[in-house]
Amino acid sequence: MKSAAAMPKSIESDYRLLGADEPPAFEEINRHGRSPFVIAVDHASRRIPRRLAELGLPASELQRHIAWDIGAFAVARRTAAILDAPLIAQNYSRLVIDCNRDPAVPTSIPTVGEHTPIPGNVGIAPDELAARRQEIFEPYHRQLRGLLDERCAAGRQTILVAQHSMTNIFKGATRDMHAAVLYNRDRRFAALMLATLQRETELRIADNQPYFVSDETDYTIPRHAEARGLLHVEIEIRQDLVTDEPGQIEWGERIARALQDAERALR
Repeated sequence: MKSAAAMPKSIESDYRLLGADEPPAFEEINRHGRSPFVIAVDHASRRIPRRLAELGLPASELQRHIAWDIGAFAVARRTAAILDAPLIAQNYSRLVIDCNRDPAVPTSIPTVGEHTPIPGNVGIAPDELAARRQEIFEPYHRQLRGLLDERCAAGRQTILVAQHSMTNIFKGATRDMHAAVLYNRDRRFAALMLATLQRETELRIADNQPYFVSDETDYTIPRHAEARGLLHVEIEIRQDLVTDEPGQIEWGERIARALQDAERALR
């Protein structure tokens, strides 16, 4: 099989990225959950559409953080189950299109992941670019938008939680925090969440580090939460803590407790 870099780019006007037997762009769980929380996982999967031939990458690279947020979906499922919260997760790798980036931003479809070149993302034809957005990015955000619209119309309180994970070593630098609470313009709920998590004194919980939410680097919180005036928080967990099931259960339960405590403090 040719690598993605060697494959000719599609020029036909009816270009389709996903095959009829491939999963849809998102997975939705418990849409009608009673919780005030809605959980989104923008980087839940490392799946690459078959047509893209793994973007010319070896399988080992697609196991890494450059392809997905390791452990984030499992943690979010545990949290959602405890809270009876709706959960919407992206079903394809951020290397295909990053669902937490505005498509107008160059890093929406990265040509390099950390230090790794992504051959299949170089010189993409316009119809393939459009298909990645139309078949993966837009359905995920349309589903999330529809859920939030539905809850708003029903007069239901909604607090949006964006669940992520981060590498324990990034470009040679070791991260000593166990998790981080991120936000942008509105710190109201994030501050409560931070204070709640920091009660566990054996943990190091970072405040808007090593990342922070912005219009340039994020999409879900600015477009779905800030634009609506919804309370929200973005959570990063160090991935080496959630690579296995015991860690995922532990952190799913921890995040659920912290969200409940922060919501009580809000009231």
